[in-house]
Amino acid sequence: MTVLSDSSIRQAMAEGQLGIENFVEKNLTPNGYDLTIAQIRVGRKGEDVSSGDVVVPPKTWFAVSTKEYVKFGPHVTSQLWIRTTWARKGILSSFGKVDAGFEGTLTLSALNSSDEPVVIPIGERFAQIVFEWLDSAPEKVYAERSGNYQGQRGVKLE
Repeated sequence: MTVLSDSSIRQAMAEGQLGIENFVEKNLTPNGYDLTIAQIRVGRKGEDVSSGDVVVPPKTWFAVSTKEYVKFGPHVTSQLWIRTTWARKGILSSFGKVDAGFEGTLTLSALNSSDEPVVIPIGERFAQIVFEWLDSAPEKVYAERSGNYQGQRGVKLE
């Protein structure tokens, strides 16, 4: 696998191999793209908040939905990383890979592990997505394997 640079990300988008709806140039990094917060849900049964600031109490789980709707071709996958800005405030996340062929917004799970409330503004950058080329096309892309979250928009937990 090869990590895509900023110029390779632009090229993949121009060629239709990668799509980022709501793309913002300043969110492009040398080897990825910073995803922004569209919605936050505090607790599994909380309400989705899509404007203003959200206060996440100490030791509380929350979910973030990205503003960006991504669309991966069959040769593109990615890794997700929390921005260090949030890690330094005590926000912990465990992310995985985004499968080739996935399309939708991303729901990211996080925990305020600190002893203090953390204020998280809607629209703030939250995680970095690092795109990678697969060395060959998969036998079946995400939609053909499970596709449980294909086309999702907003926080989706089930």
